[in-house]
Amino acid sequence: MFSKILGRKKEHIGQSDRAHNEMVHKISRMNLTDMRSYIMDKVSGFKSTEDGLIEIMRRLNTLDEKGKRHIEIDDTDTKKKKGFDLVIAIASHRRVTVVAIEMISEFLNIYHDILKKYDTDHKEIYESRIKDAVAKAVFNIGEAAELKRKMDILGE
Repeated sequence: MFSKILGRKKEHIGQSDRAHNEMVHKISRMNLTDMRSYIMDKVSGFKSTEDGLIEIMRRLNTLDEKGKRHIEIDDTDTKKKKGFDLVIAIASHRRVTVVAIEMISEFLNIYHDILKKYDTDHKEIYESRIKDAVAKAVFNIGEAAELKRKMDILGE
């Protein structure tokens, strides 16, 4: 009854749920290199989406079934570097959302010790690079919202 009013059909909702579940399943099996390829739209037939970015950040921030995080303090330096570069790529992505930015902020809190140790050991500045990327993403989201508001005013 309400589907006509809301303009959505049951089969359309079911298709989007299936696509979302498929995306979550594919991302759950990806390693850091595959995740980066996904973000850069290099995976054929599998375009990056806002939900995909959020799902990658969720995977980096949560514990797996063994009680470990995706990046640990005793991991190789290349794995840590790939993880940090991945977060910067997500923050710089054109489809980044407020939810993804909040998850990046959570990432900074979770991995603070690993970031500090990596930066001091390798004379890198990943922590500040991630923070700068987040600040730029927040600015871009604000600009996009302002443009949308102006377009709505002009359109009416």
